[in-house]
Amino acid sequence: LDTAVRQGKALYVGISSYDAEYTRRASEILRKLGTPCLIHQPNYSIFNRWIENGLQDVLDEEGIGSIAFCPLAQGLLTSRYLNGVSAESRAGKPGTFLKAEAATDAEMLQKVRALNEIAASRGQTLAQMALAWVLRGGRVTSALIGASRPAQILENIKALDNLDFSQEELDAIDKVSK
Repeated sequence: LDTAVRQGKALYVGISSYDAEYTRRASEILRKLGTPCLIHQPNYSIFNRWIENGLQDVLDEEGIGSIAFCPLAQGLLTSRYLNGVSAESRAGKPGTFLKAEAATDAEMLQKVRALNEIAASRGQTLAQMALAWVLRGGRVTSALIGASRPAQILENIKALDNLDFSQEELDAIDKVSK
């Protein structure tokens, strides 16, 4: 990574999916070489919270930003699958990461519907709340939404209208998602 920056092939260094220990080690090595690590790209969502087990602390200590990928859990944290899987959806197409079984699993659907109710009580769509949750507190720099249509971008931007969560809302989300 350092060589790529020194040769002008990259402007800065970022890493993806490293745990806390490897992130710290990579940052130290890059810093010694004179090429700081600026960004970490972890998979992070209400359903995938592994970065809360030390990685966010390391990122804070090292001054590294984070750009969450899959903050909508491949579409599970949208209204798309509340009433089943359509042929046009990601889960309805063969060869995609999200399988129809995940979107139709009774336990998962129960969780998604419960989260949808919390979102509605906040005046948000499920996707807006899921993005606001990922961005809450400022520890995540940005979130990659993977929109396939302009309308999705416009809807998801509205998550920025309400990034604040009450402790009751956070507790309810934790109860559903953990």
